[in-house]
Amino acid sequence: MSRRMARPAALAAGAVLLTSGLLAASATAATAAPAKYSQAAAEKQLKRAGVTWVSSGRCSNRYNKRCTSFDQINKSTVAGVIDFKKASKCAVTLTAGTEKGHASGTYSHWNGYKVDIKLTSCVNAYITHKFRYVGERKGDHAKQYKSPAGNIYAREGSHWDVTYYRAAR
Repeated sequence: MSRRMARPAALAAGAVLLTSGLLAASATAATAAPAKYSQAAAEKQLKRAGVTWVSSGRCSNRYNKRCTSFDQINKSTVAGVIDFKKASKCAVTLTAGTEKGHASGTYSHWNGYKVDIKLTSCVNAYITHKFRYVGERKGDHAKQYKSPAGNIYAREGSHWDVTYYRAAR
């Protein structure tokens, strides 16, 4: 294949041709979407780690707000939940994942960054004693705690609303 024919294919693949003839990743490659799990793959990882979940609708349909879905959850979110369970040594039960019915935004449930964790005395004590209090969230005044990894745990009425920007590893 000639060099002339290779250029359009490389450019179409998201690369930038530099004047020296070398290829470099474009800015879009640097902001690639996070890796995702299917429902079954996420369940397998969570179950293996001893994380449980409940659903008020006893279902996992992402498009039903009464379900608890993990379809399209970020792999880093699942890793974050597992890291939290290991570090805290608490029983961890998820009450929400990627299903409809939550606030929108980049770092949302729907986009795979958030889960809700059931309140327990162990979970509550670990978060409030091991993580740094960073103030109340605007709007609902939920008290927020920031983990060393930079993840935010917000105490809502019946659960912890957790935003996993990255796993603790």
